[in-house]
Amino acid sequence: MKRATGTLLGLAIGDALGKPTEFQEYDELLQWGAQWRELPLPKPALVTDDTQMTLALARGLRTAQERGPLAPLRLTRPVREEFVHWYFDPDNNRAPGMTCLKACLRLSKPERRWQQASDVGSKGCGANMRVAPVGLLPGLTDRARSGAAQLQSALTHGHPTALAASDLTAYTVRLLADGVEPAELPARLREYALAAKVRGYDDFWLGDLAAHAQDPSPKAFSDRGWDDCLLELDRLDAALARPEPEGDPCSVTGEGWVAEEAFGTALLCFLLFPDDPVTAVRRGAFSSGDSDSIACLAGAFAGARHGAAAWPADWVERIEYRDELLELGALWD
Repeated sequence: MKRATGTLLGLAIGDALGKPTEFQEYDELLQWGAQWRELPLPKPALVTDDTQMTLALARGLRTAQERGPLAPLRLTRPVREEFVHWYFDPDNNRAPGMTCLKACLRLSKPERRWQQASDVGSKGCGANMRVAPVGLLPGLTDRARSGAAQLQSALTHGHPTALAASDLTAYTVRLLADGVEPAELPARLREYALAAKVRGYDDFWLGDLAAHAQDPSPKAFSDRGWDDCLLELDRLDAALARPEPEGDPCSVTGEGWVAEEAFGTALLCFLLFPDDPVTAVRRGAFSSGDSDSIACLAGAFAGARHGAAAWPADWVERIEYRDELLELGALWD
């Protein structure tokens, strides 16, 4: 089924679909009416920083795995290099988030430890929008996948909710790629979040990051993130209990500018249309919030579920960064 390829193509397609609608008022979007289901992929199909940073992370992960089993130092070095390269790249002109920009500038200073570069006050969605490749890596233990997802987030977004949401996003991609049925996801994710809260802070992967925040202990720091994500799972359950596929998906689960809401609303879009990946990404793009990031994650979930065949051939042909997306997908398929 080429689920890794489907995931990477889906996130880029969702990103490109959501790019034109991201900053539109919802009243403007409503002029489409039911025609949102026909939302076209733009020509040219350009992506945003969401896909660019996903590719940066994916390249770093590939380099890290070429050097041996995934571990904190082996992961940090190449991913940090890729993030800094992205920062200085002239193509980094797609309205990137300020947290990513400021943190990557700090990461460019080799004398700084990454924990000093991280923004522990930001839980923007800029970390979990790019984390899908972590969920695609074969052979990782649960702890390694969780640690890698949180560490890649912490390089820029060190808020505990950003860490937890990235962890949940990568885990969701992994479950879907492993063939877990969509209807099982909410309960599986709640079970995972509760167990992660009990385990607490993983200093093997995060070092002294928590010491840079104001929490009384690393456990309190970690709890804060998982509590936010558990509340988001409550909102997801409420939205699924009374589904409104024609309504704004942001109305219950949030607009997606922050990490847990981007995760929850993207998952809602996918779960409203679990067997119709194109409609799922269109629903994410046609929303009142951070539509490119919501559709990007919805596309990743749909692609992990349905594989590369989920996406129209003409969309795949003209999506920006197509060749690299296909190359990385083939590596992990």
